[in-house]
Amino acid sequence: MCLLAVLYRLVPESPILVAANREEYFDRPSQPPSIQSGKPRVLCGMDQRAGGTWLGVNQHGMFVGVCSRRGTGDAFGARSRGLLAREVLRCNSARKGVDKAMEELTTHRYENHNLIVCDAESGWVVHADQEPDVVPLDDGLNIISNQNVNDPNDDRVSLAHRLLTLQLLDSPVKFLAVASKVFARGPSPAGRATMVMRGKDYGTVSSALIALSPKPRDAIFQFANGSPDQAKYEDYSPMLRDILSRGLREARTKAKAT
Repeated sequence: MCLLAVLYRLVPESPILVAANREEYFDRPSQPPSIQSGKPRVLCGMDQRAGGTWLGVNQHGMFVGVCSRRGTGDAFGARSRGLLAREVLRCNSARKGVDKAMEELTTHRYENHNLIVCDAESGWVVHADQEPDVVPLDDGLNIISNQNVNDPNDDRVSLAHRLLTLQLLDSPVKFLAVASKVFARGPSPAGRATMVMRGKDYGTVSSALIALSPKPRDAIFQFANGSPDQAKYEDYSPMLRDILSRGLREARTKAKAT
């Protein structure tokens, strides 16, 4: 499953604010976020079984996140949705990223997914079940799980929206403070919507909080390597600032050369 919230282009100093809980089988190994080799530089976690990622940021300030999607498609033989996220993270803009996703989906079969791709210029959601559907990301609060973005019939999305809007989210600090509590809210009784999931074999295995800003020094990346009601958020911001600074330097060098 997974639960992902993006506050998009509402706070000028941080046009992309993200909170995400990842759900997975407990016996599926993964690595916490690290800077990947190659260009562009990408900061993301790694699924050690399939080699993909569930969430990442590249040096161009583009965010990509992926959730599983409820559907009727047969997943047997399909590529991991995390591999699609890694492919998209190689692009230098969200617009090119969503084009890359659609190109991949026309030539390969991937597991059902909801893919969010956004930068400061544009944002998109790809719903991929039988046929992929692309919708623009709304300015403001967008929440997605295993159905459509901002789906009013998704109880988990509705719960997250209610909890996140109890206070005015008008700054990066306010968003991250509120989201860190909301996404760490402990499991609810069976049959009720919940922020943290915990079953026998499957549940919330990590959580991330991200603020992307025009100035790399203001960027924030916090990651809990475990369910956030039990594991603390650790600061990965220096790595994020490093790749964003690299991207800014390369963009300036390219602009001078032309």
